Amino acid sequence: MPELVVTALLAPSRLTLKLLRAFMWSLVFSAALVAAAVYGCIALTHVLCRPRRGCCGLPRRTPPACLSDPALGEHCFLTLKSSGLRLHYVSAGRGNGPLMLFLHGFPQNWFSWRYQLQEFQSRFHVVAVDMRGYGSSDAPRDVDSYTIDLLMADIQDVILGLGYSKCILVAHDWGALLAWNFSIYYPSLVERMVVVSAAPMSVYQDYSMRHIGQFFRSNYVFLFQLPWLPEKLLSMSDFQILKTTLTHHKRGIPHLSPSELEAFLYDFSQPSGLTGPLNYYRNLFRNFPLEPQELAIPTLLLWGDKDTYFEQGLVGAISSRFVPGRLEAHILPGVGHWIPQSHPEEMHQYMWAFLQDLLH
Repeated sequence: MPELVVTALLAPSRLTLKLLRAFMWSLVFSAALVAAAVYGCIALTHVLCRPRRGCCGLPRRTPPACLSDPALGEHCFLTLKSSGLRLHYVSAGRGNGPLMLFLHGFPQNWFSWRYQLQEFQSRFHVVAVDMRGYGSSDAPRDVDSYTIDLLMADIQDVILGLGYSKCILVAHDWGALLAWNFSIYYPSLVERMVVVSAAPMSVYQDYSMRHIGQFFRSNYVFLFQLPWLPEKLLSMSDFQILKTTLTHHKRGIPHLSPSELEAFLYDFSQPSGLTGPLNYYRNLFRNFPLEPQELAIPTLLLWGDKDTYFEQGLVGAISSRFVPGRLEAHILPGVGHWIPQSHPEEMHQYMWAFLQDLLH
């Protein structure tokens, strides 16, 4: 068929897609302005209630001692082949078994896997990374340095750079979102997956279109589309919004100590410490709309029925995309979003059972 004819036939579809994307972005930025007004009021209230803290986050001079706890592993750096960036990671149990690679979410870092590093180092080589833009890892400033493709390339480079051909990928929140994508595009590098509290992007997209309540649960995502303002709001009153997120008696991490809280805030308090992590969100809608994708990597999915940020119905939506027999899903009653830290014992039990046949 002549190229001119093909172009003419495809023109209506291309126009429809452009109009759909334009409509989507108008909705996103409208929601972003509403979210900015709401979070602006919250941040201002924190400042008025705690005037001595001021309007800015206080930079931490010294990292808390728990970040250098030798029981968690050795601190190392790896230069990535694809980008040349240097990532920080904590490693333990090298030589004890297969690579178990941990990917954290927001607003956290490698330290969110402290319980799992200690639990599994006897039978696995456990590695928890500070992902691009976080902690001691390199943090490019521009938004285009945080696309999904680049972040997946980072995961590939870590696995191969550590000398492995595949891994057991364990991920939570943003790390889990990347893990889902990575398992689709790099299946040969993933032997098993353990996913906590996150859905694949295409599943989240389709589910949110049919369940308006999920949009309200994810309201912060729209705020984070804006430049510079989210960094300012999150840092006001010495990062009170982040403190509340992590320590709230219902929505936060139970029994999080002041030192453990500082383990997360320390990195965000450094110059531009929030910009890299927020740039992940600023690339979320870049490839909208997404096509449904089949999921085939053997996966253990753990979900809390009290998760503040994601509806339980997403578990069924995820299951519908899987090759039969490849997904083992468990909904934990009375449990929230932060399962690796709030309920590590239950998570470990499910993981040991799921990985039993890999142990020699």
